[in-house]
Amino acid sequence: MSESDDIRELLERRAAALRAGDAERLVADYLPDVVAFTLAPPLAHTAPEVLDPEAKRAWLASFDSAVDFEVRDLRISVDGDLAFCHSLNRMSAVPRGRQEPFTLWYRSTVCLRRVDGVWRVAHEHDSTPFHMDGSFSAALDLTP
Repeated sequence: MSESDDIRELLERRAAALRAGDAERLVADYLPDVVAFTLAPPLAHTAPEVLDPEAKRAWLASFDSAVDFEVRDLRISVDGDLAFCHSLNRMSAVPRGRQEPFTLWYRSTVCLRRVDGVWRVAHEHDSTPFHMDGSFSAALDLTP
């Protein structure tokens, strides 16, 4: 199995954990000093929060349905014990108290470090584009 295959497998495990609502699995592949730039405020999330399965469980509990998740156009670059990936991701779920699901496409970059032969997530950065027409509103209607 190639390095790219190992990383692809890690990302597929994480996607499956999200779809299954498995909070422990969602935090299992992070390094202890991870920093994440997620879609939700604040600007940066540090290790204590990112590594907390209770925080993930609370977020998952904000939905009345399972989270549907897709990774598209994944690209992986590896150089020694460092790697980065970027993709377009789709997330869909029914927010608690709502009748209809939302669907959101967003950009994702994941940086990994191989420690003791195992790939781990060192940094994650998710973002949505925004309209630069003066409204500065998130461009939530984009699809690949």
